[in-house]
Formats: sequence, structure tokens, C-alpha cells
Amino acid sequence: MRRRRLGAAGPAASAIGLGCMGMSQFYGAWDDAESIQVIHRALDLGVDLLDTADMYGPYTNERLIGRAIAGRREQVLIATKFGNVKGPDGRVVRVDGRPEYVRAACDGSLSRLGVDHIDVYCQHRVDPSVPVEETWGALAELVQAGKVRHLAISEAAPATVRRAHAVHPMVAVQTEYSLFSRDPERELLGVLRELGIGFIAYSPLGRGLLTGTVTAPDQLGADDFRRGLPRFQAGNLAHNAALADRVAAVARSRGATLAQLSIAWLLAQGPDIVPIPGTKRLRYLLENVAAADLELTREELALLDEVAPPGSAAGDRYPDMSGVDL
Repeated sequence: MRRRRLGAAGPAASAIGLGCMGMSQFYGAWDDAESIQVIHRALDLGVDLLDTADMYGPYTNERLIGRAIAGRREQVLIATKFGNVKGPDGRVVRVDGRPEYVRAACDGSLSRLGVDHIDVYCQHRVDPSVPVEETWGALAELVQAGKVRHLAISEAAPATVRRAHAVHPMVAVQTEYSLFSRDPERELLGVLRELGIGFIAYSPLGRGLLTGTVTAPDQLGADDFRRGLPRFQAGNLAHNAALADRVAAVARSRGATLAQLSIAWLLAQGPDIVPIPGTKRLRYLLENVAAADLELTREELALLDEVAPPGSAAGDRYPDMSGVDL
């Protein structure tokens, strides 16, 4: 597995990470034993960036990772997130960026993960009621205390990134980025490169749209959260599935799968980008990891820009977009 550095002064990470969210929530049924097998195989293959959050489950995903990495801590770069607070029914009830919450959330994650430090601690969403300087002041204290090694932020606007980075340097911004979600190209990536900040791309496979496995709403289980996402509503899904078919034709010309081509496209957007495709299945892990060796030509990249230009996917990423790009 090739490696990339998160930011100018951040840690080296596997060029492709592993998103662990679906191992505990959101995408239908899961099996902890199989998920642990996937994590172990990922580590064996050199995939060391494991991405989680306290809200996944909630809390159960961090505990799962803690069990999976027991005895293998030195092989792992743990990235976890805080800030989304869930109620008893499992719904997010608020975003909390208060310094006292930051400290309590970190201690909770350390305990569940069974580690003495978090490698990359990420503010999951920006709390509009708390100045980001206050949140990041608390995060800086966690770094000074040795509880956290590096800092990141998710779904933050360029101006917010600048403000947070001025309080304490961050190594990465984590935002959705894929052939179907190219918003970071407008301004964010340019700001990150100016400041020497890396980029962790979540949902690099468009939550399954760029795997070719979801073409109709009835393919999604009743407990699959994608049923509520605009891009998976009937009319939008038909459009997006047809768009994915056109991308898949390019993949077939290279003897690759749609997922592999999509990950390779992201890797080609810059050496500062680390995609974290999520899976709870071993066969998909192996498929995704193989994308690290797929190098696209200029002609192929230009063709993909024609086939899936920015804005070509139908529907917003979330039903309510007011909580992102803040």
C-alpha cells in the first residue's frame, strides 16, 4: 500500500483508508465478527487509517475498533470525530462545540477505543453557536496534554478552516468528495493547498452510487439511511444510476470495476487526498485496495470530466444542507 502525508506536517497514512461507519449503523445489518476480520485484513494489507466517530452507533463503532486493534495499536492511525450529539432515539439533536464538551467527548472516545491517544481528532460538524476559536482552543489543550496527536475538521467552509487553523494547525479537512460530489474543487481544495492541509475524502463511492449496486430504491433495506437521501429518491436515483453506467463504461475499458475507477480518480486529483471508502465486507475491501495501483491517463481523466462533470449528479447530498459548509 502506497502512503500519503496528511498535510505538510501531518502523519503519513495509507493512500486509501477504511471508513468504519457502516460496521455499526446506517447501511443495514452488520456482523461484528466479520467487521473485525475486515479491519484485520486491512491492516495486513497496509491500510492503517481507520475512520470512526463517537456518533456511529452511537459509541458502538469506537468500541468495535477498540476490540479489533487490541494488540496492533502500533499499526493503526485512528481518526475519530466528535460534535454530533444523539438523543435516545438515535437522531442527532444538536451539534456541540463547547470546550467542556470537547474535553468530555475526547475522554469518552479514548476509553471506548482503549487507547491513550487519538491520532487524528476531528470536529465532526461546526457548531454555529460557538466560535470555532473556542472549540479549537480546547482541542489545542488536548494536543498539549498528549491525548490527541493531530487535529482535523469536517464539512467546514474555507473561512472557518482558516480561523481554526490559526488557533492550532490542522492536518486535514474531511468532506464528501467523489465523481458525484465535486464541491471541494470550487474553493476548499485551493485554500487547503495554500495552508498545507490535507484532505480526507469520505463517501468516495457516492454511498454506493459509484459501485453500481444501487439502481432502485427498493434495493435498500427499511433501516438503510440512504432511503432518506435526495440522491436515492426514485427520479434522482434513475438519473444517477444512468450516470454511473457511463462511468462504468470507462472502467471496463481499463479492466477495472466502477468502484476502483472512482477511487483511482480521487487519488489522481492530488497527492494530498486520501479517500476512505467504507465497507464491512472483505471482498469489497480487496476490490477497493486494488485501486491504489490503478493510474489513470490524462486522456482518461479528461474523459471522466466529460462523462461526469461537476454538478452532474441529481439531488443534494443531505435532505438538509444547512449543517455543512459552515
